[in-house]
Amino acid sequence: MEEIVNKVAQSSLIVFDLEDYYPDGHVVDLDVSQWLTEGFILIEADFRAQLKEMDFSLFQDKYVALYCSTEAILPAWTFALVAAHLAPFALKIIHGTKETAIIEWYQDILNKLDYTEFFDNPVILKGCSKKAVPNQVYTLAIQKLIKVSKSVMFGEACSAVPLYKAKK
Repeated sequence: MEEIVNKVAQSSLIVFDLEDYYPDGHVVDLDVSQWLTEGFILIEADFRAQLKEMDFSLFQDKYVALYCSTEAILPAWTFALVAAHLAPFALKIIHGTKETAIIEWYQDILNKLDYTEFFDNPVILKGCSKKAVPNQVYTLAIQKLIKVSKSVMFGEACSAVPLYKAKK
């Protein structure tokens, strides 16, 4: 009987898995409506007093997405004031959704990565994730990978979709 050979394992394909960089617990959201009267009305004195009482050290070394879950009409300084309280603790503060903050996380990670192992090699941008990697992050990653790789495919080695091939 002929031995079964795993050609994928023997190939020079390098898997780039964005899930390896997923910000488990490093990205959190913070709803400012919790400090509004009935979730809608900003009374400045009360708002400031509640911010002073808040333990912002809970956000130490986190990416924090600031948002308001209600349809409250807030002055522009609202989020800036919360950010001023968060700044000594948070790594980054984003005005928007948690997904926006996750995208920011990835953008910062992708900008710092060393891509030398991918230089002139075929790469698979792994697409089947157990974690919710936002689609926009794949767009960010492909822009980095095409600068250094010979080719980029999306998915798994057994069923990859070609995305890019360097010109010879």
